[in-house]
Amino acid sequence: MTILVKISDLDLSGKTVLIREDYNVPIKDGLVSSDTRIRATLPTLMQVLEAGAKIILVSHLGRPVAGEYDEAYSLAPVAKCLSDFLGIEVPLIKDWTDGIDMTNHRVVLCENVRFEKGETKNDDALARKMAQLCQVYINDAFATAHRAQASTHGVAKYAAVSAAGPLLINELKALTKALREPESPVIAIVGGAKVSSKLTILESLSEKVDQLIVGGGIVNTFLKSAGYEIGKSLYEPDLVDVASKLMQEAEKNGCQIPLPIDVVCGKEFDESTAAVTKPVSEVEADDMIMDVGPETSQQLNDIITKAKTIVWNGPLGVFEFDQFSQGTKNLADAIANSNAYSIAGGGDTIAAISKFNVEDKISYISTGGGAFLEFLEGKKLPAIEILEEAARAWEAMERAREL
Repeated sequence: MTILVKISDLDLSGKTVLIREDYNVPIKDGLVSSDTRIRATLPTLMQVLEAGAKIILVSHLGRPVAGEYDEAYSLAPVAKCLSDFLGIEVPLIKDWTDGIDMTNHRVVLCENVRFEKGETKNDDALARKMAQLCQVYINDAFATAHRAQASTHGVAKYAAVSAAGPLLINELKALTKALREPESPVIAIVGGAKVSSKLTILESLSEKVDQLIVGGGIVNTFLKSAGYEIGKSLYEPDLVDVASKLMQEAEKNGCQIPLPIDVVCGKEFDESTAAVTKPVSEVEADDMIMDVGPETSQQLNDIITKAKTIVWNGPLGVFEFDQFSQGTKNLADAIANSNAYSIAGGGDTIAAISKFNVEDKISYISTGGGAFLEFLEGKKLPAIEILEEAARAWEAMERAREL
């Protein structure tokens, strides 16, 4: 496990602590429509407050134009939500980079960090300004760990002490258990629209897992490579040979990539289109494959029942349309009922888990989308690397103090 400075390692009494959280939450009509991410941060905030510190919170929301204020991306609804949860006023600070008066506040929330020019470019000057706001910097936002930005990476270089928050540490522990130290058999499920966006993940996983289940639009490219008619289904013609080669390489590595036996088709990509189940060999030229069929679900169920470790990223079909949701529902139920250690991540996956009410039966639900995928690939995450550097520097400083 990565060596990081934890909150419990530090004396925070009387200090101002800058915490990078992930409050990139859905907002509708000026209100937070899902507060899961906000609630997840409350134990971190309470731990820091109980240690006697004051808190400056930093987060992004969406993708606004850098350097321009846009009310649509304001964190004002998050500030209200935090105030309600904590039972104290959490003001939103619009102009914060040159200093914040904390005299009358225990917790403040800075306005969307992506309104600041230089945030996404990891600008040194902005990172230094953030570091000057606090005595301790804590990164508790795993979902942004794959990005080297001023609030996730640069500030950790310049803060007097840089530590990892409990959410980030728990995420790393769960991912390490599932991916670096897994119990076999290991099953990975990768869905999504395109092979191209997940090609490196598929290649990496095919070297590590016993069964690699592909779903969504991705499976269509694999079906095409195996010589099946896929009609008007979404696929990537230029990656058919790549999919074929990937299946051959996976087999050499002792990894199986099972393809569907039957599928559920529609004539149009539409909520009202009729769903027809048929053997994969009978897909017609005007069909669109929208889900896996019941025989395939049974096959996948059998695989999942034998698994000891399950990694899930992406649905098997167009689960947003009820008539094409059964394959993903069956998968979610199979994972939920499994005795395996299961970890799931990615926006669509979390939406499916929520839709099918299996949150309590998945061992760990990752908050990260891109960070989760890059960890799956075995990539180093910049925000974690800089915290490791900071931990080494802090340990050296502590040893010197003891001498």
